[in-house]
Order: sequence, then structure tokens, then C-alpha cells
Amino acid sequence: MRWLFRIVGTLLFLALLAIAALFLIPTETVARLASSQIERLTGRSLTIEGSVRPKIWPELGVRTGPVTLANADWSEAGPMLTAEGLSISIDMSALIGGTVRITGIELIRPELLLETAADGRANWDLSAAAPTEVSADTPTSTPVASTPFTIDRARIEGGRLRYIDHATGQEVALSDVALDAAIPDFDGPAQIDLAATMNGQAFQTKGTIGAFGAFLDGKVVPVALKATIGGSNIGFDGRFGTAPVSGEGQLVAALDDPPAVFALLAQPDPELPQGLGRDRIAISGAATLTPKGTAHLRDGKMQLDGNALSGAFDYVPGKDRPKLTAQLSAAALDLRGLTGTTGGSAGAGGNGGAPSSGWSRDTIDASALGVVDAAVSLAAESVDLGTITLGRTRLGIAIDAARAVTDLKEVQAYGGTISGQVIVNARNGLSTRTDLSLKGMALQPLLVQFADFDRLLGTGDLRFNLLASGNTLDALMRSLSGEGTMALGQGEIKGLDLAGMIMNMDPNYVGAGSKTVYDRITASFTVANGVLSNGDLAFSAPLLTASGSGAVNIGEQTLDYTLIPLSAGGKDLNSDVQVPLRISGPWAAPSIRLDLAALAERKLREEREKLRARAEEEITQKLQEETGITPLEGESLEDTARRAAQKALQDEAARQLNKLLGGN
Repeated sequence: MRWLFRIVGTLLFLALLAIAALFLIPTETVARLASSQIERLTGRSLTIEGSVRPKIWPELGVRTGPVTLANADWSEAGPMLTAEGLSISIDMSALIGGTVRITGIELIRPELLLETAADGRANWDLSAAAPTEVSADTPTSTPVASTPFTIDRARIEGGRLRYIDHATGQEVALSDVALDAAIPDFDGPAQIDLAATMNGQAFQTKGTIGAFGAFLDGKVVPVALKATIGGSNIGFDGRFGTAPVSGEGQLVAALDDPPAVFALLAQPDPELPQGLGRDRIAISGAATLTPKGTAHLRDGKMQLDGNALSGAFDYVPGKDRPKLTAQLSAAALDLRGLTGTTGGSAGAGGNGGAPSSGWSRDTIDASALGVVDAAVSLAAESVDLGTITLGRTRLGIAIDAARAVTDLKEVQAYGGTISGQVIVNARNGLSTRTDLSLKGMALQPLLVQFADFDRLLGTGDLRFNLLASGNTLDALMRSLSGEGTMALGQGEIKGLDLAGMIMNMDPNYVGAGSKTVYDRITASFTVANGVLSNGDLAFSAPLLTASGSGAVNIGEQTLDYTLIPLSAGGKDLNSDVQVPLRISGPWAAPSIRLDLAALAERKLREEREKLRARAEEEITQKLQEETGITPLEGESLEDTARRAAQKALQDEAARQLNKLLGGN
């Protein structure tokens, strides 16, 4: 029972002490002190409206009515700060001793306006407004130092912040702002925790400023910062300053929630494919931000989902667009997400770039090429694109004003190597130039991927230089122009037996199990308006040699080609048995037949030529007998007749002249 009385007595004493404290708190004095301190620090007028009430919980102090902090004299946007009130905490022990010491200030539901004028002035630059004694000899360019102050705790709850850049028209708004700051030593470290919502995305930051006073004056000081955006985390440990903005230090970013980061930046989710940061983007390295606004990363490490890259990055702002420079290297890159496939194989079926339904007519959006200029080099040991797996890859990409030039220095693919240059120009519409050399290519997987054609096996060399323009793949293919060559080594053509067809004069040597083994095929070609033309194909096989000519309509995905046998079974063929082989129709399923009509037409043409030659010979002989004119080598019958007529005229003119002279 005695202990019970003691507890009750203690509680009564504390209650009386609290009541006494309410009477001891000089509310108006505290409010005036806080107001004067804020005005001294900012050089701006602080207006407190309504009554000032004492409080004992959670800390001893006072609470004011609405407060307003004046804006810079050049601003026309209203007060810099408004709040429902101030909650001011004071030191009780100092109060009992007869002095007032403010330990904390909390802004209740404040609305803060930050502005930069068109000439670069900032309304939060309070150093120029704060009263400071400056001698007449002090240079005007010397920055005015901030007035020192300390505070055990400064808090904001339920705040709103609005930033306006009058030079660019940019506006940024933060809501649900919660700030907790401790500045125990003006020249020492300060702890600042901030949480807010921007563009509908919440974020939190915790940071330590190594020298608060120097930082407030814009100097570069030690800074450690950690930020959380959804499931993403960003950390910086180094040095940072604000006048001008610059810094350097170690950057570690683990963006495990990329959509949250894009939402915070008010950017649409780019829906990055798997392998390029769909689920995770991690960056680390030595980061530098210069006063000119350039950003640099050295000893950089980047993780894009399962892809690990290393290298250096440089970002330079530009008048028209920024420029990104990077030197990247990787062991193996998994970019199957770019092609929407789950596995990589050089001959993965016929779902290549040319489906039987035709080329895509979807508009190609190349606007991304105009967002940033770039100079990027990449070296990788392998690149899995799903449809194919590239071996060692070394390339460079240069983008200048929406024109991208990709230099393929070395790309191992389809069992061979690819080198050359690809240009994509999106400055005015879309146009491309592809100048490539392919050596030692495995033909079947190459043609399956790009033409949905799987009947040609073997290896070969290809070289082509092609131009195209249009905003769809269909338009690009129909506009192709240029030239190229090919030289194929040993291989086979599936689905037909050319030697069997020609030697047996039977077009039924086609279908499963039929094939033509060849030793070499060479050809050159030109392309105009999407149609490839060739007239010098040379086909060499153990049982057959042939020449070929025809056209491939790339836009329509059709071909019309003729092979003429020159020898069969090791024996030369005379024209009577050189039956043409006609290959025509859609290239995915062409019609192959012996063209007997063409053979008959050719024989008829040859007979006509023989008859014409015989007639010319007879006429020439008769002309020679009657005129004595012998045809010159290479001279046509018409020229011989013309020469004979001219000689006859000359002879007649001479005869008449002699007759005339003889008559005198």
C-alpha cells in the first residue's frame, strides 16, 4: 500500500509540474524568438497569425497559428512558404534556468515554393538576403557566407513542394513531404531524412552532409546518400557541392523495380525486353559530375537482368541533344528478349524476317535515334539472339542527329564472319545503307533467317552494298537498290536433282530425298526497285555444269530463274539437248520444271539466224560478182551494199566527166 501511495504521489507531482510548465512557457517570447531567428537566417519576413498556445507533448514548447514566409522580391508567385502552423520545441532545463533555447521546429502541412528566375537567380539563395556586414573594399563577386545556426531537430509533416524553372517552363511537384533533419553543429555533419511522392511514385532518402555550413554555401563537401524508389535502391558516397553543382564519389544503384524509377521521372515505362533491364538494372563505379553538367563513370559495372557489362561512360549535355560515349565489354550476352525467343539456334526453323504472308507493313518507329547522340563500342565473346547465336562480336555505333552508323568490325555468325557497315538515317523519313561482307557463311541457317528458304546447304562468301528507304519493312524491301556478288563452295540443293532431270529429260526428280550436289556456284547481281537481276551465274557439279540468269523480286518474295545445262555426265551438250530448267513462283515453294517450250523457241530462233546468215552470204556473193566489192572483216551486209553503191556512183561520175572532157 505504501508503494501505491508513492506512485500516485509521483504522478500527481508530474501532473503539477506539467501544469506549472504551461504557465512557465513564455509563448509569445518563444514565437518572437523563432520568428526573429528565421528572419535573421533568411532575410525574409515571417508572419505568424492567430494565437500561440503552449504544448507539453511530445515535447515542451509552443504551437502557432498559420505562418507565411515572404518570397524573393523578384518573384510574382506569392509566398515562398505557407503552413498551418509551427510547432516549436524548447529546452525545459534552460527554461527553468530562465532562458529560452529552441531545440526543434516542425512545420505543419507546409507548402513550399522553389523558383529559379529566367536569369538564373534562385529564391532559395538566402545568403544574399541575410544581413551581413560587408566593407566597402570587399569585392562584389565574393559570395556571402550563410549565417550560422544549429537545431537539434527540424521536421516537416504532410508538406507539399513545388519547383518552377522560369527559364525552361519546367515544373516539378512533390506531395506527402516528410522531412526530419538534425543540425547539431553548423560547421559539422548534418543528418537529413526525406520522404515524398513525385509523379505518383513514393521515394525515401537518407543522407549525411559532412560539413553543413560549407554545403549551404555551395562548397563541395563529403556527402553520403541512400535513396529508395519502390524496390530500387541508389547509394552515393563521395563529395558533392551546389555552387556550381558538381561531385565525385562511388555510385551504387540496384534498380530492381525499373518501372518505379521511370514513373518517378515522369517517363513512360519503356517496357525494356528481357536482357536489357526489364527486371533489374544495376550500376556501380566511380562517378563524376562536373560544373559543366557532364557526367562520367569509370571502372563501371552494369547488370542488365542476367547480362554483365563493364566499361566507361561519359554523358555530355548538348544544345540540341546530349551525347553518350561508352566503351563496353562483356563475356556472354543473352539478348533473346529482343527477338521474343527463348532459345538460340543458328537454324531455328522458318520464322525469320520474311514470313510467307509477306514483309511487315507496320510503321517502323526510329524516333529514338533523335533523342541522344552516341559513340558506343562493344566487345562481347558471344551474343545469343534466340534465332541465332553470334560468336565473338566487336562493333561500334555512332549516332549523330538521328543518323546511326554501325561498324561491324568482327562478328562471328553462321559459322563465318561478318564485317562492314550499316547506316540507318531517320532525319527525314527512314533510309538505310547496308554494305557487308560475309565470309564462310553457313547458307541454310542464313537463308532461313532472312528469306524463309531452307533448301540450300553449304558455305559461301557474299558481298553486297544495298540502299533502301521507307517507313515499313515492306517499303524498304520494295525500294532496294545496289549490287553484290556471291561465291559458294561445295554444298547441295535439297528437293531437286538437276542432273537427273536433265540427263533423263524428266521433271519428276523433285521432292523429299532428291538433291543436287554441287562443287561451286558464282554470280554477280544488281538490284533496282526491290528486284534482283543476275545474268552470269555459273553452276559446277560433279555430273552437271550450267549457266543461269533471271530475277528475284525481293518485295514480292518471288523468283523467275532459268538454268541452262552446258554439260552432263562429263560431256558437253549441244544446243539440241540443252533443256532449260525454269524455277519460278514464291520463293518459299517455287515451281521447278523443264522448259521445253523455251528450248523449242531457242531452236527456232537459231534456225532463223541460220537462214538469215545463209541469205546474207548469198546476197554478198552476188554483190561481189556484180560489183567486184569484197566485204571487209566485220562489215555488215548493209555497209557492204552501201559501199558498193557509193563506188558505182563514183565510177559513173568519173565516166561522165571523162566523156565531157573528151567532147571538148
